[in-house]
Amino acid sequence: MHQFLLSAYPWVKALHVIAVISWMAGLLYLPRLFVYHSVAEVGGVQSETFKVMESNLSRLIMWPAMIATLIFGMTMVSIPGTPAYLPLAGYWIWMKLVLVVGLLAAHYFQVRWRNDFAADRNERPQRFYRFMNEVPTLLMFGIVILVVVKPF
Repeated sequence: MHQFLLSAYPWVKALHVIAVISWMAGLLYLPRLFVYHSVAEVGGVQSETFKVMESNLSRLIMWPAMIATLIFGMTMVSIPGTPAYLPLAGYWIWMKLVLVVGLLAAHYFQVRWRNDFAADRNERPQRFYRFMNEVPTLLMFGIVILVVVKPF
């Protein structure tokens, strides 16, 4: 079984990267939609269109990609003999996991904000969403550096 897991590792890693790219696309695009939605007239055609776009992005791309990211990531850290094997990987993996929790928090808040828009309850200005659009980017920079450089 161990040999099978080791041979499957490159596939699991590839699927993890694909899932991360998809999830990040959603985490970066949804706040951008919020920027434009926040200035649309409540109840107007444009606002209703944004609601559909935001819902589809969240339900059809972000949630499945996040779940796949977590499943493939947990699989990678559980295969002994691989660079990501949790007990032996070093401090970089723990720092990465902290930043992943940050991405999960960003996802959570974006879903809450989407629900506010869906119920016509948004009270945040366009500038707030412009700022929040940068949070996943900063977390991604940290994660990529930790995974590639492994400084700790």
